[in-house]
Amino acid sequence: MDIFAGKTVIVTGAASGIGRELSEELAGRGADVILADINSEPLEETTSSLLDAGFSARAAVLDVTDFEAVRKLVEDTEAQHGRLDYIFNNAGVTIFGQAQDHTYEDWRKEIDTNLYGVVHGVAAAYPVMVRQGFGHIVNTSSFSGMFPSVLQAGYVTSKAGVLGLTEALRVEGKLHGVKVSTALPGFTRTGMYDSAKLIGLNRDKVIKIVPKGASPQKVAHGILRGVERNKAMIMVPPLQQAIVWLLQRISPGVVRWACGSFTKLMLKIAKSDS
Repeated sequence: MDIFAGKTVIVTGAASGIGRELSEELAGRGADVILADINSEPLEETTSSLLDAGFSARAAVLDVTDFEAVRKLVEDTEAQHGRLDYIFNNAGVTIFGQAQDHTYEDWRKEIDTNLYGVVHGVAAAYPVMVRQGFGHIVNTSSFSGMFPSVLQAGYVTSKAGVLGLTEALRVEGKLHGVKVSTALPGFTRTGMYDSAKLIGLNRDKVIKIVPKGASPQKVAHGILRGVERNKAMIMVPPLQQAIVWLLQRISPGVVRWACGSFTKLMLKIAKSDS
């Protein structure tokens, strides 16, 4: 029997990209899925498509930077279903540009969404799961959280924080029967570069330079396969991510040199003329 069948699941950032694909696969495998996202129109479209297909799904417009809203969603879910089996803290944003050009608001936006959005999900769901004695928290970090990703200082800061939080919580959660995993996707064709804020960079040129990566469907499937196996760090694609992780641990100087070289190339080719 599928481990997700009949389970109650919250997915944040569910209206598009990896979050949408997670929601669709989970619903297709028999889960009761609560899709949460700040963007109401694509959220409703995604949820409607699942309901039309005969799956169990509910939309919740949610700003993950608002802890009280996140807590209410978790409380309402527990009250309605009597349990919370999984929460995928997946919502995220990114900003590309040199750190000296970031405003304080830029830093806050990435950290509030990517890191505190996860903290809020954990703070709301973890006590519920501890009381239950079961549950699985899956926090989306990134391969960028493992090494100095190019022109994304704020993003790296937030994703490294998610990785550290999840590693610590996994050890503690085991004492209470709660599983905790980090999803570490690499480059993914989510359209992130189409909608991300770019500072001093030409969008069309950036899109041409940055690797296209795996499809969101493949990444979501890989994440769920890792959840099934209760893996601590779910690297997707696994070989690519494992190489990056090992290289960073064995020879961080080489990684810094490579990232520095790519940063120079990016600025040379994609720097905005304006």
